Amino acid sequence: MSQASTVGVNVVKAFTSPGSIRLTSLPPLALYVHFPWCVRKCPYCDFNSHESKGGTFPEDEYLDAVRSDLEQSLPLVWGRQVHTVFIGGGTPSLMSAKGLDRLLSDVRALLPLDADAEITLEANPGTFEADKFAQFRASGVNRLSVGIQSFNEAHLKALGRIHDSSQARHAVEVAANTFDNFNLDLMFALPKQTLAECQADIETALSYAPPHLSLYHLTLEPNTLFAKFPPSLPDDDSSADMHDWIHERTREAGYERYEVSAYARPHRQSKHNLNYWRFGDYLGIGAGAHTKLSFPNRILRQMRYKHPATFIEEARSGNAVQEEHEVGARDLPFEFMLNALRLVEGFPVHRFIERTGLPMTSIEPALQEAERRGLITRDFEKIAPTPLGQAFLNDLQALFLKDS
Repeated sequence: MSQASTVGVNVVKAFTSPGSIRLTSLPPLALYVHFPWCVRKCPYCDFNSHESKGGTFPEDEYLDAVRSDLEQSLPLVWGRQVHTVFIGGGTPSLMSAKGLDRLLSDVRALLPLDADAEITLEANPGTFEADKFAQFRASGVNRLSVGIQSFNEAHLKALGRIHDSSQARHAVEVAANTFDNFNLDLMFALPKQTLAECQADIETALSYAPPHLSLYHLTLEPNTLFAKFPPSLPDDDSSADMHDWIHERTREAGYERYEVSAYARPHRQSKHNLNYWRFGDYLGIGAGAHTKLSFPNRILRQMRYKHPATFIEEARSGNAVQEEHEVGARDLPFEFMLNALRLVEGFPVHRFIERTGLPMTSIEPALQEAERRGLITRDFEKIAPTPLGQAFLNDLQALFLKDS
């Protein structure tokens, strides 16, 4: 069977085969593009990233494969408008200005992109060239997400970052001078970090008045160097003190904590990430990218081949998707709650019904248990995690597992 025939059969199946749910409308659609190369793999990172040997990578070959991947995916999203684009990695800012312009030109040529679409590019200090970032902006990127992690020299070394403190500051200055909308990523509870050092990092970040802050507690993820050789981290009480201070200080500075680790000035929330947390749809293209797409009768998840060379080869042959499965009705409540309960505001009741095709009665026992434990508040219109539920989010989400 030809490549086109295979795609056609899959599309017909997605729309017409008997499914486990019934959706009355489809959620908003976002596009995620993965760039898999970094200068060096960080010891805490569990993302699909690969060191660029000698600082080089096959940019043109990869962009050819990404376009092919997108072309193959078009029948699954035909006619649907894309509201946000996020180019993540890896370190997408390693791309040339010409390569990034080509990528966004391909996206515009193949997809109906919202005229006011938020287009975010991830960037790491050490890859910042002011002229190149001005070209990124001219190509259509209107939001930059900068992976600072820390401004402290010792902590940057402990995290295996390629940049130093002065490069971190330079990166923020370039971002602030080039983009109206930008995010700073920082982590806390770092190896041997004190409360005062955490406070100094946050105060430095706030001095640049970023529209958005992502402030993550360092966690030791499986299959990372830190998991194999754990560093000495602050104890639970110390990290809790950092957490509490961050909440208070950001609030004083005019930022709203709207998600577990996200803080924004008014109207500056990440639209792309909000779509994830609201259980919207997203098409993920590029090596290792994940996809969630809704159809009237089912919800599909996909994952692309992870290794860049394998992805390029498979995309060329017309099948960049390594794994695909339908999300069963029994799994949908947990998948929805895994995202929606991260939002401080919670979610309206109608969103659960619209995005899963399930009645509220399907999760009533779990809701009652969560309410009994003081983990949520709810009424006929809205369900939201309490401060206790936010603090014990994993326990709250687990109540919606199919076997619970």
